[in-house]
Amino acid sequence: MAILERREYTGCTVNFKTYTNSIWDKQQRDNPIEKQAIVLNAHERIIDDDVFEKVQEIRQQRHRMTRTGRSSIFSGLVYCADCGSKMLYGSSNNGDLDQDFFDCSLHRKSKEKCNGHFIRVKVLERLVLKHIQAVMGYILRHEDYFRTIMEEQLRVESYEQVHIRRKRLESNERRIAELKRLFIKIYQDNASGRLTDERYDMLSQTYEAEQKQLEAEAITLQQEIEVQERQNENIEKFIQKAHKYVGIEELDGYALRELVSTIYVDAPDKSSGKRVQHIHIRYDGLGFIPLNELMKKETA
Repeated sequence: MAILERREYTGCTVNFKTYTNSIWDKQQRDNPIEKQAIVLNAHERIIDDDVFEKVQEIRQQRHRMTRTGRSSIFSGLVYCADCGSKMLYGSSNNGDLDQDFFDCSLHRKSKEKCNGHFIRVKVLERLVLKHIQAVMGYILRHEDYFRTIMEEQLRVESYEQVHIRRKRLESNERRIAELKRLFIKIYQDNASGRLTDERYDMLSQTYEAEQKQLEAEAITLQQEIEVQERQNENIEKFIQKAHKYVGIEELDGYALRELVSTIYVDAPDKSSGKRVQHIHIRYDGLGFIPLNELMKKETA
């Protein structure tokens, strides 16, 4: 469904979507987004930029369907806090929704590499909803203080993250330029007879695959850099969402993905004789919100 990826619906005109390597090689290749010519506000928009970006994010996440034909609104968002592997959704064959669960994908493959994290969907939903309610409520009561704390947190995080991503992006761009030169060279060598057709095919396929991978990574890096640099804008957008979802009593797929980007699940703690499990939520555009510290200062 490539129609969902068309930026024209946000009011843009997009030129130079494809390119050719040279006058000798006329094969059309997808141009990375940073090399496309995007004219903003060229015509009336159908959807907002935020909605478009959220749809692209959702489309990149695979929703695992179980043998029962059910899926979960949390699919693609849940990760093991220890090993970082994605947690997979599972359901029982008897149709009992209370038995639906997520467990660590690495533990499924190798029990030695991860001790295994397991959480019922109903427990996960309760914990996530409770945390979202607490965050939304806190912002409503202490909006200015929340803004100050998050601006400082994001400022520190952004400086380091932007520096790392810029270095990686520059490295990718240098390699992409080198691959283009190599491709032209092997094309010329093949045309002059210095390189066999078999060798040319192998090298061209290798270079093209690497170039596509680097271009895709470059797009992701550029988007992440832009997100980091728009930190104050992200805070304001999230505060607007908080006002929208104050008093939320039930989670649906849209609300969840508008607010949350990732959920990390700890291993259960049974040291007290009861099974206690904690989660850590990375919120969209903000990252982790130090809710416990904020609440302590509220009661101090």
